[in-house]
Amino acid sequence: MPNLQPPGTAHLCTQLAATLLAQQRMLATAESCTGGLIAAACTDLAGSSEWFERGFVTYSNAAKSDMLGVDAQLIARHGAVSEIVARAMAQGALQQSLAQVSVAVTGVAGPSGGSADKPVGTVWFAWGLPGAVHSEMRRFNGDRAAVRAATVQHALQRLLTLLNTQT
Repeated sequence: MPNLQPPGTAHLCTQLAATLLAQQRMLATAESCTGGLIAAACTDLAGSSEWFERGFVTYSNAAKSDMLGVDAQLIARHGAVSEIVARAMAQGALQQSLAQVSVAVTGVAGPSGGSADKPVGTVWFAWGLPGAVHSEMRRFNGDRAAVRAATVQHALQRLLTLLNTQT
């Protein structure tokens, strides 16, 4: 079966695995717009059970609330594609798992669903690490596949950077 991951993802996962193993940490993912692609990229690597704890695919708003404990009022007030929801997803992934590190993504992959405020390609990221949650928004160009691939790549790269700079 061919590898369907974005180019460079396997190398990022290898680096991430080495870093998490060295720090004796486990990773959990909370994904909306990527539908499990981050977890799939991680678990494509043999031996990932040593550092990958679990993945949550919370595509619907109800799943974000049910599986991750995201307050439905936050989603209603700010929208699923927002900083506060991404941060709540990252925190929920940590609370609902045995992991010490999490990554969460929520966005508009397209081709529809965008708005003036949140055009197609808008993605909110959050990374939960011991003692801190980091978040940022990115806008990616391209079709649905390109937005999702860029999201996976950025989520993993930024997590690796955060892990390597954390004191």
